[in-house]
Amino acid sequence: MDLNMKLYQMSDAMKIQLYIENLTTIFNPQALFSDGTESYRSPAEPQIGDFVTIKFRAGRENIDGVYLVVGTERFLMKKTYNDRKFDYYEGGISLGRERVEYYFEVHTGSGICYYNSVGVCSNVEPYYNFWMMPSFKTPNWAKGAIFYQIYIDRFYNGDPSNDVLDNEYHYIGDTTTRVTDWGKYPAAMGVREFYGGDIAGVMQKQDYLQDLGVEVIYLNPIFVSPSNHKYDIQDYDYIDPHIGRIVKDEGEVLKRDDSGNIMCDYSHPNKTATKYICRVTDKENLEASNQLFIEFVNEVHRRGMRVILDGVFNHCGSFNKWLDKERIYEDAPGYAKGAFVAKDSPYHTYFKFFEDNWPYNNAYDGWWGHDTLPKLNYEKSTELFNYVMHIARKWVSPPFNVDGWRLDVAADLGHSPEYNHYFWAEFRKNVKEANPNAIILAEHYGDPTDWLRGDQWDTVMNYDAFMEPITWFLTGVEKHSDEYREDLKGNADAFFGSMRHFMTRFCTQSLQVAMNELSNHDHSRFLTRTNSRVGRTSSSGAEAANYGVDKAVFRLGVMMQMTWPGAPTIYYGDEAGLCGWTDPDNRRTYPWGNEDHDLIEYHKELIKIHKEYSALKKGSILFLLGEYNLISYGRFDGQDGIAVIINRGEEPREIELPVWRIGITYQDRMARIFNTSRAGFSDESQMYKIENGNIHMTVPGVSGIILKDIKDNYL
Repeated sequence: MDLNMKLYQMSDAMKIQLYIENLTTIFNPQALFSDGTESYRSPAEPQIGDFVTIKFRAGRENIDGVYLVVGTERFLMKKTYNDRKFDYYEGGISLGRERVEYYFEVHTGSGICYYNSVGVCSNVEPYYNFWMMPSFKTPNWAKGAIFYQIYIDRFYNGDPSNDVLDNEYHYIGDTTTRVTDWGKYPAAMGVREFYGGDIAGVMQKQDYLQDLGVEVIYLNPIFVSPSNHKYDIQDYDYIDPHIGRIVKDEGEVLKRDDSGNIMCDYSHPNKTATKYICRVTDKENLEASNQLFIEFVNEVHRRGMRVILDGVFNHCGSFNKWLDKERIYEDAPGYAKGAFVAKDSPYHTYFKFFEDNWPYNNAYDGWWGHDTLPKLNYEKSTELFNYVMHIARKWVSPPFNVDGWRLDVAADLGHSPEYNHYFWAEFRKNVKEANPNAIILAEHYGDPTDWLRGDQWDTVMNYDAFMEPITWFLTGVEKHSDEYREDLKGNADAFFGSMRHFMTRFCTQSLQVAMNELSNHDHSRFLTRTNSRVGRTSSSGAEAANYGVDKAVFRLGVMMQMTWPGAPTIYYGDEAGLCGWTDPDNRRTYPWGNEDHDLIEYHKELIKIHKEYSALKKGSILFLLGEYNLISYGRFDGQDGIAVIINRGEEPREIELPVWRIGITYQDRMARIFNTSRAGFSDESQMYKIENGNIHMTVPGVSGIILKDIKDNYL
């Protein structure tokens, strides 16, 4: 009896059920796949005028045909080869200068479906089209590279002679403090306290970084600045001598009765912070610090690593020589008057003033109203624009030769979206002309698509398609530890839904270099988030950030970090077990002498695995399994097939893992190459039998497993 006769004799409910069963038998949507990696698009980063070959995968003899749809044009794709499980189709596009979008139209005996960047769908959804931007290339060295972020004051004190001293100067209501207890928790208002970390300290710890497996050192701001965070830059041309080198150390610190860095006689300023002024304005100190930085970068490069700097171009600091609110540059040899000091300052147009009230005009625009962070007024100053473009080129060029920029609050720059995009397009031109291999990586929350069209940024700090979904799934806590949501903890649907959506906001070459962090200087430490508690230093106390943490869950996060598309970025000390609430508690010192050596070893092992397999750096990703408290995904390319299983729950789970979907078609076994659980972690191998393309296995509670295909074992 044929299918039509069966349907005639059945009830409606039975008909629907049989239709679903036969649809599954006749057409397998889980076999469909394509993406923007080099396995499915060649060349993966095409130039203007290139012919791009696009591939599509379907089940063997499972579909009637597939069309590549580009705009209003449809091209029938040609079946070119097959293996035991799949047919592979090819089509192509000749590129002009404009962005190209495409999707796939799949014809089966039962109808038509579509395939785009989120997978199989029943309707055309242009928002999720695949896309290419001709001549958009991101640095190959950064694809899947291991980054290490250093907040320099808290990493290691290699040269105590350059430390900021007690009462050296006055900033935001009080004087500076030199912290002598390296293990002291940062104060709630700790912007003026300094622990002494410096470039010499990073240089002395390069063996450690190299042994860990670090490939790129990302330094939070290091230019002259009065704060320990240095996002309030005083002089973009020089490394701060307090983290560089002080060769001339004259003057005095503030006296007990000094209320500021100058006495209040406006006509004849009596400068009181004379030691600070000597240290940060004397050209001998500034040039010596730049020379030390040159030596540092040369040594990093000699070791096969790279350096990127933090660029703060939306705003500067109130101490900045262009504004000079503290008047430390006023009447100093070699410095022009600042815009705060005099209306005829050459820097007058660098800032937006609300009143004509000189000398000493306090009525200027501060970023988010902060008068210590004056916003730079590019639209009204060609001189400012040109100078910052000079800075953009300077530090990626000889003799400094840094390998790129991380851009602070990049979407805020300027006073309109139009100008913002113009600025970053010009910034890219300048940086790439000076150093074509430099990376441009922006801090950004939300959809970055408008900046990732090949003419502005290379990529972003990956909050939406990495940090946030992972922290919700594993801990139920928001990235600042300000909110707890039980409904998101262990929620596989929410995790994969977020990842599917936000990963499509990147082109492939941007995703491969995206900065994937679990922690950083703006958010709570991930190890603290594993306590699934809400808290801050001000409300809970710093010590509470250490309580109730779960290292087994932390290890799951690191396993995901080292196997997810992008550039895994370790925030200094995470690998050593550092805890902390959000800013400023996340800026605790690296615990030299008190490291968690097991966690360091854990990072080393996973970094080795990450580096060994190209699939983990530039391969495709497929979501294989999602249940409450359990997810699995695969990474694969032409060389390797890898499956990762994460069980967030406390109980063991029996699963059926469809490894056939990542191209495991000829092998009859996969090897476990690494695992972690409450009992610890191990690289002890274990074999799993593949039956009908699936692996039946038991996954222990709170565990992560990495499986690898075995290429030399065929059926």
